[in-house]
Amino acid sequence: MTTESTTPTVGDRMASKPIVIRVDASLTDAAALMDRHHIHGVPVVDASGSLVGVLSQTDLARARGTEYLWSNWPGLVVRHLMTSPAITVDRSTSLVVAARKMERHRIHRLVVVDDRDPTIPIGVLSTTDLIHAIAEELAPTPEVAPDA
Repeated sequence: MTTESTTPTVGDRMASKPIVIRVDASLTDAAALMDRHHIHGVPVVDASGSLVGVLSQTDLARARGTEYLWSNWPGLVVRHLMTSPAITVDRSTSLVVAARKMERHRIHRLVVVDDRDPTIPIGVLSTTDLIHAIAEELAPTPEVAPDA
C-alpha cells in the first residue's frame, strides 16, 4: 500500500482575502484596524489596490516609542512607517521555502500575491500559520482499532 504525500503549500495555510490598509491612512486608523481584527501586520496598498509595502505592530510601536516623532509630525501616515517593498510569495510555494524566507528576512509574515499579477495581495502567511502547520504535522496520529 502506497501513501501519497503532498508537500503543504502557502495556499493551504494562508489567510485569504487579506485585510489591507491604504498607504495614506493615518497611524491611528492602522492601529485600530490591527486591534479590531487581532492581526499583527497588514499589507499596504496604493489607491489602485497595488501592493506597496507592509505595516506591522512593531513599526507602530517604534513610532509610538519615539515621542518626538509621534507628537511632532502631524502628517505621519502609513507610508512613512511601512516596510517597502513587501516580501511576497506565491500560493504554490512550499511552507518550508516560505519559513526559510521569513527567517532569512527576519519577518513574521509574507504577503501572498496573485499568480497573474504580483502587485495584488490575495493572502497573508504568518508565523502563527506556520506553527499551526508544524503542530499538526507533529501531532500523533490516532491508532485505528483492528476490526473485531
